[in-house]
Amino acid sequence: MVVKKPEPTPAAEAKNPIQVIERMMKLLDVLAHHADPVPLKQLALETGLHPSTAHRILGAMTQSGFVERSDAGVYRLGIRLLELGSLVKSRISLRETAMPAMLKLHATTGESVNLGIRAGDEIVYVERTSSGRSSVRVVHIVGARAPLHTTATGKLFLVEDGLERVRDYARRTGLPASTSASITTLPLLEKELDKVRRHAVAFDLDEVEAGVRCIAAGIRDDSGELIAGLSLSTPSERFNPDWAPLVRDTADEISQALGWRQRRTAT
Repeated sequence: MVVKKPEPTPAAEAKNPIQVIERMMKLLDVLAHHADPVPLKQLALETGLHPSTAHRILGAMTQSGFVERSDAGVYRLGIRLLELGSLVKSRISLRETAMPAMLKLHATTGESVNLGIRAGDEIVYVERTSSGRSSVRVVHIVGARAPLHTTATGKLFLVEDGLERVRDYARRTGLPASTSASITTLPLLEKELDKVRRHAVAFDLDEVEAGVRCIAAGIRDDSGELIAGLSLSTPSERFNPDWAPLVRDTADEISQALGWRQRRTAT
């Protein structure tokens, strides 16, 4: 004869708050995986909780707004979670979030790491770690600006724009050259952007400043929107294209810290 283990009473659960929290998280995780409201029986089945235990915990979470219960007796995530999520998002600073990963990339490569955002038809650099290894003047100083089509980070944003908007950009700006290596024609730009699209990484090969090369990958927020570019800049003689996966992984790390979850694929 199998003796069923007695279900803990509410008083017993109160003495083990860690266990209660773990069960709350199980219920929230299951609710998060379902787009539609979930009945109690299914929640108990998927969490492995006894229905009476699930019911008690769901009742407490309903009172606090973490869960909502309809008249039909089904449950879904509550508005309190949205309020807390919005609060967390508002307190996340791109620069503060990015800096630890930027410093790690800088320590690994010994080269300058830059954080750039889009401002119209230009990239503005808002943060930088300096290598100190060369007297070569790198233009990616904080506050510096450069055209989208000549910068590695700018090419990421142009890919995001799509073909028609890229053509509008080319007509609007005329694709001015910063160096003899700059891309100045639409066909060459489209060819370059196709490579960026396929590999999820962009290069600037002496296109902004002669003697300086960059590798960049995109940083996305929790909605998946491209909000910045992480770039590694080096003197041309030290340029190493094999650092591209490392730059891409570092950008992904920052994106994930900002709430982004989908992993990009590169060929």
